[in-house]
Amino acid sequence: MKTFRKERLSNLILEELSKLIARELEFDEILVTLTYADISVKMETVRVGVSVIPSDKSEAALKILQKARPELQYLLVKKLSIRHVPEIKFENDSGYEDAAGIEKSLMKDKNILDEE
Repeated sequence: MKTFRKERLSNLILEELSKLIARELEFDEILVTLTYADISVKMETVRVGVSVIPSDKSEAALKILQKARPELQYLLVKKLSIRHVPEIKFENDSGYEDAAGIEKSLMKDKNILDEE
């Protein structure tokens, strides 16, 4: 039961936070996507994965998000109308970039094999 509640709350936070970021923040020539929300066991914090394209702008995007975190936290509390919303902690998610690198490597290997 508790796991289901945490999962539902994680999904809700991810969805609402994505909407708030799209509406409230400006990222010049950067595509920012929230990829996951993982709530701690005691529901005190929520780690939010951030995927950034181009990846070399990740640090700049995370700085913008960190600076806006108190305001985003406040808006999220108002939007969700629950007693306690876990503290947001943004972190870089390079999963898509890693997957693209693996795919590129596999394609290169395939091309080498095809040439032999």
